[in-house]
Order: sequence, then C-alpha cells, then structure tokens
Amino acid sequence: MTSSSSRVWPGASPTELNGVRVLIVEDSWEVGVGLKSLLETWGADIVGPVATTDDAMRLVSERAPDVALVDVNLRNGEKSYSLIDRLHEQGTHIVVISGYADVRLAKGKVAAILQKPIQEELLLASLRPTRTE
Repeated sequence: MTSSSSRVWPGASPTELNGVRVLIVEDSWEVGVGLKSLLETWGADIVGPVATTDDAMRLVSERAPDVALVDVNLRNGEKSYSLIDRLHEQGTHIVVISGYADVRLAKGKVAAILQKPIQEELLLASLRPTRTE
C-alpha cells in the first residue's frame, strides 16, 4: 500500500495521482477502459478493470489498493456490497460508481457515490482521501 505521504490531498493537481494504486471494479467494458485511461493520464497506478467481486478479491489479496472505484451492480446481477465491506475493513478509500441514483450504503463506509456518467472534476475530487490530523 502506498504511504500516506504520497497520497493526493485536496487542492492537488491531477498529475499528483502518481503512485496512487486504484482498483476499478466495473462490469461495463467501455466504462472500465475509459476510467482506466483517464486515471492513467492523471498518473494513477491502475489495477483492473475487473467485472466481478471474485476477480476484485483476488487482486486485493495480492496487493491492497489505496483507492477503489466500485460499481454496485455487476455482471449477472451480482452486487458488490461484500467487496465494499472488505475494502472498508482494510481501510481502502472507496468511491462507488453507479448508474442508479438510489444507492444506499452505511454512513462512513464510502468516500463518495458518483452517478454515471461521471464528471471528471467530481471523480478527481473523490479520489483524494480526506486528510486527518
């Protein structure tokens, strides 16, 4: 996991995502590849995209991400709530992405819920962990 000193804080430029490891869990190939391309231009180290919680769990067990972009509704009706729980328990900064406006998660479990199509400035802002001092 990347040390907290290399994480991106509010007010940083997009190129300061360098070294931030981002897991993308998205069942739409077009959305996943688009997110990967965008985040790579911002300097992030991308894992995925993957379309199932099993694939995501395998990647997480190999090396925990700093940030996870997770769609709630995955392939074949699968929901990602168990993955979100595991990532939260590991202290991963989680941003939920969804095509639905009514996503409900326990307060404090995720940093943001972004509705598709995602605005780039909101995505970048959501990837920045809140500084705690």
